[in-house]
Amino acid sequence: MKNNTLVWFRQDLRLRDNPALNFAVQQGKVLATYIEDSDCPAEFKPGGASQWWLHNSLMSLSQSLDGKLHIQSGNVLAALLSMIKGNNIDCVVWNRCYEPWQINRDRHIKEQLRKHGVQVKSFNGSLLWEPWEVLKQDGTPYKVYTPYYRRGCLSKPSPRGPLPAPKSISLIYQPESDAGLNSLNLMPAIDWYQQMHKQWKPGEQGAASHLADFLPETMKDYKDARNNPDTKGTSHLSPHLHFGELSPNQVWYAAIESMQGDTSQAGIDCFLSELGWREFSHYLLYHFPDLPVSNFNSSFDFFPWRKDTDSLKAWQTGQTGIPIVDAGIRELWHTGYMHNRVRMVVASFLVKNLLIDWREGERWFWDCLVDADLAANCASWQWVAGSGADAAPYFRIFNPVLQGQKFDKQGHYVRLYCPELAHMPDKYVHCPWEAPASVLDEAGIMLGKDYPKPIVDLKASRQRALDALAVSKEQQRTN
Repeated sequence: MKNNTLVWFRQDLRLRDNPALNFAVQQGKVLATYIEDSDCPAEFKPGGASQWWLHNSLMSLSQSLDGKLHIQSGNVLAALLSMIKGNNIDCVVWNRCYEPWQINRDRHIKEQLRKHGVQVKSFNGSLLWEPWEVLKQDGTPYKVYTPYYRRGCLSKPSPRGPLPAPKSISLIYQPESDAGLNSLNLMPAIDWYQQMHKQWKPGEQGAASHLADFLPETMKDYKDARNNPDTKGTSHLSPHLHFGELSPNQVWYAAIESMQGDTSQAGIDCFLSELGWREFSHYLLYHFPDLPVSNFNSSFDFFPWRKDTDSLKAWQTGQTGIPIVDAGIRELWHTGYMHNRVRMVVASFLVKNLLIDWREGERWFWDCLVDADLAANCASWQWVAGSGADAAPYFRIFNPVLQGQKFDKQGHYVRLYCPELAHMPDKYVHCPWEAPASVLDEAGIMLGKDYPKPIVDLKASRQRALDALAVSKEQQRTN
């Protein structure tokens, strides 16, 4: 007997390797829907860059479904019950999300739908390994990445292989249940996103194209090239993965296939381990749901963060006077993205040189990144701050000048996003304040006018950070 199944799309905006959709197609007719949850906590609503991406990704998905994607906003349970009643729906399916608030909501929806006699099924379409399946021998979760990935994940059965897109989908479409994409008001009123249109192609086809561009040649040099922001050494797949335009299973097996199954080569081993780090972030958020707001290492509850509105503003606008930091922030503003090595440098500067709480940086990235992902964002910020799981010790403080000189040797990245430094010689492009007056004059730079003077002294602010750490340790000891 054929059933009518409702597929609730969320962070799985694709047809290929979509377990929930695949199940629904096998049952009979499919009603496809996306619902913007009006009850989403305000702090977890998508930021401006993510909204732009979501708009374009939903447009792409709707086109793949012949324009028969039902788009609504409001209370999710009410919306589902209305569509169930109006379309004789027998079963509701979705792919799981792992943010704490979504887990709680989905559990409630599942209970209520079953009370109404509706079958409900959920699937794993977002992770290689379920968080509750990878545990230490004593049944507790891992807190250190390497044993989690090498001993925990890789000792498990291999991730499931990706599913093909359905050959055909018998779609149910009720125009009165479709408010349309523009009803979500995702596109910003200010036209600041034109550069992102040039950089990105949201949607399943764009994701496939990006993956094909990365494999196998770029991946072969991934271990070293990924650290250089002036070269195309990374995959740029993170926003596609976040919105589920392709699955980690697709990426995992495509990478292995591109190397004819040889995973011993340094590039692919490093790349697969980065997929493992993505898994670890979601794993931590699942087992420690306070991760977005609370220090994983409670000793940092005593850390004397500074309230410095002016310095925070300078950091947010790329006006710190530290070229690699400013270039990173300006890349973020122009493209909705920041190179991963630069993210670490920019984050370290905020929490250590400026002594500003990591949560301020996390919120700014949340609003500006097209790949803003709750698990990755909070886990990575806490890692840099020293308060997170498997974190680098706080006293390891990135020197942004040395980082720039090592990974952007000719200054191409800095000059691209800080064009006022275009004529600075390589020797001084990462530290213009050290340049003789004659060099600055020849480059057409007056510090404080054409380019900011550093808002902090790097050496002094490093020592201030170490002193703050000592203070927090003493406060912890006496409390």
